[in-house]
Amino acid sequence: MLTTDGLIPSLALAGLALTAVSLTAVAQERDRTKIEDKYKWNLADVYASEAAWRAAKEKLAAEIPSLDQFRGKLTSSATTLADALDRLYALDKGLSRLSVYAGSLADQDTRDQSHQGMQQEIVQLGAAFGAAASYVEPEILQADKTKIESFISSEPRLKTYAFYLQDVLRRAAHTLSQSEEKLLADAGPAIGTADNAFNILSNADFPYPSVTLSDGKTVKLDQASFTALRALPQRADREKVMSSFFTAIGSFSRTYGTTMNGEVQKVQFLTKARKYASPLEFALNGANIPTAVYTRLIEGVNRNLPAFHRYLNLRKRMMGLKDLHYYDLYAPLVGSVNLKYTPDEAQAHILAAVAPLGEDYQSTIRKAFNERWIDLYPNEGKRSGAYSNGGAFDVHPYMLINYNGQYSDVSTLAHELGHTMQSYYSNKTQPYALANYPIFVAEVASTFNESLLIDQMLKAIKDDDTRLSILGNYLENIKGTVFRQTQFAEFELRMHEMGQKGEPVTGDALSALYMDITKRYYGHDQGVCIVDDYIRHEWSYVPHFYRDFYVFQYATSFTASEALAQKVKAGSAEATKKYLAFLSAGGSKYPIDLLKDAGVDMTTDEPLDLTVKEMNRVMDEMEQILSRRK
Repeated sequence: MLTTDGLIPSLALAGLALTAVSLTAVAQERDRTKIEDKYKWNLADVYASEAAWRAAKEKLAAEIPSLDQFRGKLTSSATTLADALDRLYALDKGLSRLSVYAGSLADQDTRDQSHQGMQQEIVQLGAAFGAAASYVEPEILQADKTKIESFISSEPRLKTYAFYLQDVLRRAAHTLSQSEEKLLADAGPAIGTADNAFNILSNADFPYPSVTLSDGKTVKLDQASFTALRALPQRADREKVMSSFFTAIGSFSRTYGTTMNGEVQKVQFLTKARKYASPLEFALNGANIPTAVYTRLIEGVNRNLPAFHRYLNLRKRMMGLKDLHYYDLYAPLVGSVNLKYTPDEAQAHILAAVAPLGEDYQSTIRKAFNERWIDLYPNEGKRSGAYSNGGAFDVHPYMLINYNGQYSDVSTLAHELGHTMQSYYSNKTQPYALANYPIFVAEVASTFNESLLIDQMLKAIKDDDTRLSILGNYLENIKGTVFRQTQFAEFELRMHEMGQKGEPVTGDALSALYMDITKRYYGHDQGVCIVDDYIRHEWSYVPHFYRDFYVFQYATSFTASEALAQKVKAGSAEATKKYLAFLSAGGSKYPIDLLKDAGVDMTTDEPLDLTVKEMNRVMDEMEQILSRRK
């Protein structure tokens, strides 16, 4: 995965897990032992047993000191540099595979302390590896640029590492001395404490409340069930679910404020240590993304809030409400449509949707289902949400899903399969050193698949109610991926600015900031959507804030994928060819350049403008349908 402190950022180090926006619901068998094996991932493809994993781990741990043989001699010759990088990336690949296995076991039941322990062992091993490799970049920088370039020209093996070496030279001003780099590497496990504490508190230890619904049933509001229950058709139930959940979260405001402050202080420390002007610059520089891309997104979305408010007013109209509240935002737009899909039906719809991308793309998705790359259903203790992890380079990607049979779950499955296909093609096409694609482009493939899915569903559906539901789901995707994630991005930026200014980062301060931003986005003061007071605590349960400056990439990726998908859906063979090449490009270029090659320029307003234009077109169609019904 991309490291948090900038050390060897092009290495995978511990695998890449890509988390979906939605936290999917729970309505299936919750006892993992009773779920059919075909719906659970087969980790034996990575290691035959935990004993085999441990043997591989001990072997790799014993090999890490071999990196020291190159210390002081790294740039003595092109051959020595190539030998060193071959060794470095081989160890990294092994560590990434170990991480996939341990992390997957830990995530399938976060209550299992032995598997949590395995994951902690990998964190420690990763820190040891980082410390052992910490001399590499400072030593490379002791040689001048001309020498490194001559090495690349003379040693064929260094062609694979040319992009990495050039990137090291680019980041010279932020690379420290060997002893300082080692110190930062040694601090790795400690600076991850805030995220780890949040994860265990939220997924394993939090005393989630129970509520009694209008039908007399009492339900526990953990993270997964909350996602389903906030969409209940009875308005009083939705309000009770949301107010109870966030009030309970708010009762731990001091604790969540402390863990969040720990994350902010970590970033402040690394920003200063790496000599960056701001936390934002620190976070984006590893992928060479201009900070203007981040701020342009926030400015552009704020400029287009009238389109978002149009959507909210359309929702209010369709739901027949006098006043729209925040707790109404997840209820079905069309109550008479119950879109439920079995796993087989979901697979069939997704395969039909991705047909424009070719038979090879489709057959690989069939493999994912048939060869158990997917852990589909929720179970007690399972990590919430969804992700795809392509870190087992020589095996195949793995997906964690919490499938509940709704259309949104089918969309989430298509989303994660997009990640999986990008990992699969990049791992198949690129050498390991270039396969790990940047986070900035990671959400393009996932949201691209969602766009194809909606297009496919609309081609087959003529019924007005069902069509309204699917079109409404598209608007929901824009709400959740463009507007909501940019709202999160703005909150995150202001939060880190508070830390940079030395202002207190407490639960109360963060809640006040979050409430102010949320009211503006949802038009509270204009009467568009009422943001009830307990919503001030919503930031507390969002895990993405511990992936510093991550969430804006959901929005940029969505707008990029929308621009690219429009061309593929229009039947452009050239656009399809470029897109498949993009999926296979891994991390062979900087993300802005990868997307330019695919056909979209993220340094401009065009991707967002195209997305808002499409959003308004969809709302026009929905309003026409509503007028016909009237």
